[in-house]
Amino acid sequence: MNTDTLVARATTLATLHADGHPLVLPTVWDVWSARTAVAAGFTALTIGSHPLADSRGAEDHEGQTFQEVLDAVRPIIAAVDVPVSVDLEAGYGQSPADLVAGLLEVGGVGLNLEDTVHSEGGRVRSTPEHAEYVAGLRAAADTHGVPLWINGRTDLFLHAENAAAVADEAIERLQAMVEAGASSVYPVRIQHDDELITAVVAAVSVPVNCTAHPVRHDLARFARLGVGRITYGPTLQAALGDAMTEMITPWLG
Repeated sequence: MNTDTLVARATTLATLHADGHPLVLPTVWDVWSARTAVAAGFTALTIGSHPLADSRGAEDHEGQTFQEVLDAVRPIIAAVDVPVSVDLEAGYGQSPADLVAGLLEVGGVGLNLEDTVHSEGGRVRSTPEHAEYVAGLRAAADTHGVPLWINGRTDLFLHAENAAAVADEAIERLQAMVEAGASSVYPVRIQHDDELITAVVAAVSVPVNCTAHPVRHDLARFARLGVGRITYGPTLQAALGDAMTEMITPWLG
């Protein structure tokens, strides 16, 4: 994909985030799911690491190599004419420059970057370390002349037994990522807590990403709480699995 197309898609993705409503990015994992979401009317997509891994018989948490992920997402991105972001976990041990170069080469114009380093035993990056990686991503994207959308993720709430105990640290981390160049922030596992969502939204100047279940949650609630971006993580694929099981089980006889 040439630079002009990448710039156009990245600019479109940024514009979609800025329209004052939650941008819903259906989390897809193959050409079929991507085309289905676009046919339904969605104007941007994200490829999730968990559903992508499941669709390929691999493990999440960097159970695939970076090259394997690139090879898998290339045909998905090529199959649709909308901006596509890709969940790149903690970076697969790549430098920010190499991560951005690989993503742009396959046509991705956005990415998730989390702070749980699976290649190093699941340790969590410190706030300065994670912000430095985000800054490296922004610098690399600038070098290529593409306004890459960087969704900076923290797993502090995911790992904590008590969300309140890590709230200050998590917000500090989100703010540090914004200062480093993150376009949006993604504090995983806050989607059930209205008070926590409100606090995070108030603390940062960029869209906040929440995970949603396509059946159990509703868009109006997230809009009311000020959420700027919604993705499904593995829940869309799981919901389809539940529906498939319900449909075919009676055929066991």
